[in-house]
Amino acid sequence: MPTVLITGATSGLGRYVAFELVRSGYVVLAHGRDRSRTQQLVAELGAEGGEAHGFVADLASLEEARRLGAEVAAAHPRLDVLVNNAGVGFGSPGSGREVSLDGHELRLAVNYLAPVALTRALLPVLRASAPSRIVNVGSAGQEPLDFDDPELARGYSGRSAYWRSKFALAAHTFALAEELADTGVSVNVLHPATYMDTAMVREGGVEPWSSVADGAAAVLALATTELGTGGYFDGTSPSRAHTAAYDREIWKRLTTTTEQLLAG
Repeated sequence: MPTVLITGATSGLGRYVAFELVRSGYVVLAHGRDRSRTQQLVAELGAEGGEAHGFVADLASLEEARRLGAEVAAAHPRLDVLVNNAGVGFGSPGSGREVSLDGHELRLAVNYLAPVALTRALLPVLRASAPSRIVNVGSAGQEPLDFDDPELARGYSGRSAYWRSKFALAAHTFALAEELADTGVSVNVLHPATYMDTAMVREGGVEPWSSVADGAAAVLALATTELGTGGYFDGTSPSRAHTAAYDREIWKRLTTTTEQLLAG
């Protein structure tokens, strides 16, 4: 049975995808931030007749993201799919700039730095399990990073912080796909659906436009079907990310900035 790790699996999109995949015969490794909610999810997934295991980590901590990768790799030497789904949204209206446990701007930390750290920790397992897949849950909302102020210390807005984190994730996806060419590990990024009915969207004061089921279709397609590598999908349709996300000079600058932030 193929094995999938889903981050942010205890609610919203991640939860829906977890149930769909366990019903399809996948071994589901469900990540959550809260231990009791993660244990409850694992019990519910098991009640579907499938196999599920829980992992707890706060992805606002790079140390915990790396520990999550190490724990998954030790417990499951075969990993067919990694779904980087966990994230934070715009924040509540009027809320100010927040920082992670490491002192990084929170949206960049959770939506970008944590997936990079986790993916790196799991790459040896993903390579050994090839053909395998990395599915990064991004957004159609993308705004290029200001490399002179990557953590948005000046002129902060929650929307810009979110859009910049998702731009970074898209650009990273394309660069990583090129790096992993011919390894059998594919990596793609997608915009699942616009303003899904999730706690993240409601916290941002936005009336939902679409359902979690709408967004799950795109994640499930990339997780279970060979759709190439280095692609950006709007729902289930191949599309184009922000033009700057394909710029190799930006990839180089992003790599340098990312290394600095991961080391800091």
